[in-house]
Amino acid sequence: MSHSTVRPVPRSRLITWLAALGAITALLLGSPATSVAADAPKPPGGPTISGPEALIRGTLQPDASPPGANDWQCRPTAAHPRPVVLLHATWSNANLNWITLSTWLKNAGYCVFAPNYGGQPGVPFKATRHIPDSAREIARYVDRVLEATGAKQVDLVGHSQGGGVLPRWYLRFEGGTNPADTAHNKVRRLIGLAPSNHGATASGLGTLTTELGLNQTVSLVAGQAYADQMVGSQVHTTLDRDGDTQPGVDYTVITTRYDEVVTPYHHQFLKAGPGATVRNILLQEVCPQDLSEHVSIAYDSNALQLVGNALDPAHAQPVSCRFSAPLLGG
Repeated sequence: MSHSTVRPVPRSRLITWLAALGAITALLLGSPATSVAADAPKPPGGPTISGPEALIRGTLQPDASPPGANDWQCRPTAAHPRPVVLLHATWSNANLNWITLSTWLKNAGYCVFAPNYGGQPGVPFKATRHIPDSAREIARYVDRVLEATGAKQVDLVGHSQGGGVLPRWYLRFEGGTNPADTAHNKVRRLIGLAPSNHGATASGLGTLTTELGLNQTVSLVAGQAYADQMVGSQVHTTLDRDGDTQPGVDYTVITTRYDEVVTPYHHQFLKAGPGATVRNILLQEVCPQDLSEHVSIAYDSNALQLVGNALDPAHAQPVSCRFSAPLLGG
């Protein structure tokens, strides 16, 4: 073949690909294992936990419970009758993802539970397995929480996969709800921080691997959850076929316009179906100066106050809008 027959890659597409690769490089460098900013703000009523401390705990103790979580002797109170189950993000673990929020919720009087799922014991990077398989793990875990606490329902709070496609699959297909009798739903509220509700593009990298047919190849390294969370995956197609929500569940979605993983960020929003309520919150519409991105939103005091308000709307508190520095550059 002569050089004259070789069609060069359009400059605009090359720039897009390079930008996507740069974004994913930044993402990996700032992945959950290195995610907590050194000056991470404390949520209302919670302690300040340094980035190095969170990193050490989450990496060296990946199977440990985050502070305040997994007290199987805890009994819900009249003020907080539903246990809160925290579901971590892809390539993270409970100890790392929830080191801040679990302590705050425990101090506020909640029974807090935080499972590790979708990964091997001893490995820091979990939530990588096929999402329907992980949803079955969560189903068993929620049943255990309900039995241990005597509660009739739980509230779910999740980050990324743990706030989006995973719990939604559990609610629809693994017994989390009972559409014929919503009084027997096992879940009352689902609160998602930067949730992967309708697929991710990872600032273009996911679009690239999808177009090139490489999602399964990437998943050999990153885990099947990578392919499952891409826009147009079979998991998303199946899950979204009959709408976004389940009857009897209150949904809250908390997003940031600076999300570089579940992009575009409005893919995270949900539309309420029959018998469900949805509140979609863009963090910057509450706190315009908040620069939290996909990872740091799980440690951001403003976002965590929104979580607290969603868990107990009758006693919602104003969001202080403390300045939050971006995690990744900028």
